[in-house]
Amino acid sequence: MALMIAMLLAMLDNMIIGTAMPTIVGELGGLAHLSWVVTAYTLATAASTPIWGKIGDMYGRKGAFLASIVIFLIGSALSGMAQDMGQLIGFRAVQGLGAGGLMVGVMAIIGDLIPPRERGKYQGMMAGVMALAMIGGPLVGGTITDHMGWRWSFYINLPLGAVALAMVSAVLHLPKKTVKAKIDYLGAALLTVAITSTVLVTTWGGTEYAWGSAEIIGLIVLGVVSTGAFLYAETRAAEPVMPLHIFRSRNFTLMSVIGFLTGFAMFGGVLYLPLFQQSVQGASATNSGLLLLPMLLSMMAVSLVAGRITTSSGKYKVFPIAGGALMVVGMFLLAQMDTGTSRLVSGIYMAVLGAGLGFLMQVTMLVAQNSVEMKDMGVASSSATLFRTLGGSFGVALMGSLFTTQVQATMTDRLGAAGSDATGASAQLDAASLARLPEGVRAAYQHAVADGTHAAFLLAAVVAVLGFAAAWFVKEVPLRGAAPQPASSDRHPEPSLTT
Repeated sequence: MALMIAMLLAMLDNMIIGTAMPTIVGELGGLAHLSWVVTAYTLATAASTPIWGKIGDMYGRKGAFLASIVIFLIGSALSGMAQDMGQLIGFRAVQGLGAGGLMVGVMAIIGDLIPPRERGKYQGMMAGVMALAMIGGPLVGGTITDHMGWRWSFYINLPLGAVALAMVSAVLHLPKKTVKAKIDYLGAALLTVAITSTVLVTTWGGTEYAWGSAEIIGLIVLGVVSTGAFLYAETRAAEPVMPLHIFRSRNFTLMSVIGFLTGFAMFGGVLYLPLFQQSVQGASATNSGLLLLPMLLSMMAVSLVAGRITTSSGKYKVFPIAGGALMVVGMFLLAQMDTGTSRLVSGIYMAVLGAGLGFLMQVTMLVAQNSVEMKDMGVASSSATLFRTLGGSFGVALMGSLFTTQVQATMTDRLGAAGSDATGASAQLDAASLARLPEGVRAAYQHAVADGTHAAFLLAAVVAVLGFAAAWFVKEVPLRGAAPQPASSDRHPEPSLTT
């Protein structure tokens, strides 16, 4: 329960804040820096995730996890007290530092406490928490902002965090670790630069700056150089922040690739499905979380079932294959949506995608953890989380660039230069802007959004094919810690799969 609350904290925050952002900007100003409220949090989370994992491996999981909760709560309290946009951005970065430890801490502690054979059902519960946060976050955020003020969007974390702190302190018992090796500061710094450069390229490319601009090219060069320097530094470090030997395991490398591709599809779907339903199908933006209900409920149900089957059978290879196939089919179906697609049909398509994600979300973490020694559990968990996060960044960026290009092209084809001017640079109009458009322009824009989502989801389908292909190369290594079958009077118990 304590771990589920901590996971809820990390997942719920961004979903709540997204709903509150218009009100925050109205009070604090700084519209030009609005994107940094999210970017600062995302950057800090991604950059700190592998470092938290390594600290847990070296000095003990419980202390690292408690520290991450405290930092997250400090960032939440400070964000709620922010007096201008600059302060809010800085405090959100503090919050993101803690969030990186929350995500990896939950998964690594499960890895410490639960044998892999039993782990599937627990990680299925975590998938349910993620789905709950995605559904409930916008609703909770809207309610809190309307009735209590936007500052309570941050303050709501404090009582939840206090409960998690108390429960973890009282009931979580893990062995203490002491190591003589020093933290790999050089590796941590180089990895932070590499991750920051990558996330900024995917965040700014095609929006803040043109893809061919000096800023984006410079960030790409910085990312490549820092990644190369990081890989070299890790071969020399006594206690590397991300030991490269974990990638010698074929399964771990494949799970990192599949996790990246799953993040690409999931985050892109979460972003563009509500946009399609609001702009083309006329759904209310207030209930944006409910728009994803078919996908999220399907993902949660399938994840729970897959976890139970893994626990009872010890078999798992079929799940990434089935998940990859369903993800390809789901994305291809979503790419067929147009202005005549009903909500029922789009809901069925979303459910297919959700089933694919449900098969993939938790099995990638399970197999990654099963592929490394216990001493590397933290870095394995953090690496799997990091690759999924980076996949999401790339997915949102590339699908966004394709979406914007296609919308502008369709508007220009239908209405000429005036059509392109009507949508502006972002090609995404809110409900109020959409309502102000003349009837002809609005109809053209709906067709343009349908074309844009077609292109974006078609790209995701192509990427999903790569994940489906990679799944076939997964080797079904027996899960550690399996309990032997109970003996009966007429047969011998089957041997344990413990390795």
